Amino acid sequence: MNKPEAKQKLLIIEDDLGLQSQLRWHFDQYEVICAADRKDAIAAVRLHEPPIILQDLGLPPDDEGVDEGFRCIREISNLSPSAKIIVMTGNADYENAVRAVAMGAYDFYQKPVNPETLDLILQRAYHIHNLEKQNRRLQESMLAPLDGVIACDPAMLKICRTVEKLAPSDVTCTLTGESGTGKEVLAKALHKLSPRCEKRMVAINCAAVPENLMESELFGYEKGAFTGANKRTIGKVETAHEGTLFLDEIGDMPLSLQAKLLRFLQERVIERVGGREEIPVDVRVVCATNKNLQKMVAESTFREDLYYRICEMEIQIPPLRDRQGDKLLLARHFLHTYVKQMNAAITGFSSEATETIEAYQWPGNIREMENRVKRSVVMSEEKQISSEDLGLVSDESLSLNLREVRYNAERAAILRALTMSEHNISATAKLLGITRPTLYDLMKKYNIQVN
Repeated sequence: MNKPEAKQKLLIIEDDLGLQSQLRWHFDQYEVICAADRKDAIAAVRLHEPPIILQDLGLPPDDEGVDEGFRCIREISNLSPSAKIIVMTGNADYENAVRAVAMGAYDFYQKPVNPETLDLILQRAYHIHNLEKQNRRLQESMLAPLDGVIACDPAMLKICRTVEKLAPSDVTCTLTGESGTGKEVLAKALHKLSPRCEKRMVAINCAAVPENLMESELFGYEKGAFTGANKRTIGKVETAHEGTLFLDEIGDMPLSLQAKLLRFLQERVIERVGGREEIPVDVRVVCATNKNLQKMVAESTFREDLYYRICEMEIQIPPLRDRQGDKLLLARHFLHTYVKQMNAAITGFSSEATETIEAYQWPGNIREMENRVKRSVVMSEEKQISSEDLGLVSDESLSLNLREVRYNAERAAILRALTMSEHNISATAKLLGITRPTLYDLMKKYNIQVN
């Protein structure tokens, strides 16, 4: 016998016990949880995790006279960002209802209660909550084409298939593309899919090691080979034996060392600095560079024979600006990662931020995107990330809505004056050239609170 389907949860926050009882009776198709004040409401959210919350905005103030209605919205939004809060207000309370929505409420409804209208609002809220939940599940369960690779662009998917085909072989591959496009991520995927995955992948950045140390870093050295060589030291190539050697920024390798690397690639033997013994090494070599190696060969700054040796298979990775659909996919991936990591109350990107992400050229590619998204999660004070949080506001994207411009300018001026006066109300009013009552009215209007 099939179990009856569980009722959807609905939290009602209402201090009028008579109305609370009526609402509980009316919404008998839901599992109704009731709370009469903010503390009980927060406890109910923690315990039951309701997807929809019906809250009376006119909750009685606490012992210190603080408005509990707005405080309740703020705390629930931080505690459960995906919950949909529907506030109930009086007929003449439209401004506070709009303020509640700006603080994170999903919708508002003006009393007196019309059951049919309220039913429709709740049904729509549940529908949207379920859609968002399904979307999150799809994003979380979406399999990356390769381990660590997030992509849906056809060219990137083709590259991923190429990597899968190359992985079982020992073909020497070179990954080329702009800085920050994910060359090292693909190199790691290549190693993990290869028969050598149980052994080490050893990486060396050819641009980061001084020229006079590069040879000993790669091939190691014997005791007494040079001043300071107090013991035999194994190099990166030997350390990667039976695994993968990743030569990052191969285009920056000194010409003097390119001949020795070529000999190793041909003979698969090395000699430590100061040694005479030939040491066989079994290793898969993967290279990466952001430079045009063919151009360097033509300019005689890179050996032609080494170029053909390391480019048995060359994989060109496109920049992020040319990857169709990958910008938002990656941005949402990084947002989900850092929101979870920092336990932030952020639900996503605003529509304006989404447009900006798509329109921006991302000269720093994926690395730049990850840094900007991480910073925005730290800095954002709203439930949605804006273009300003991402640091991508330009003259072209500035709002031309006069009311919005004035709102932002006045609020910023008040906050700046409060900071300069160390939150002294009289001094702030004097700085702004207004009276104390006017300042209080403006602070209320812009939801500015002084601790």
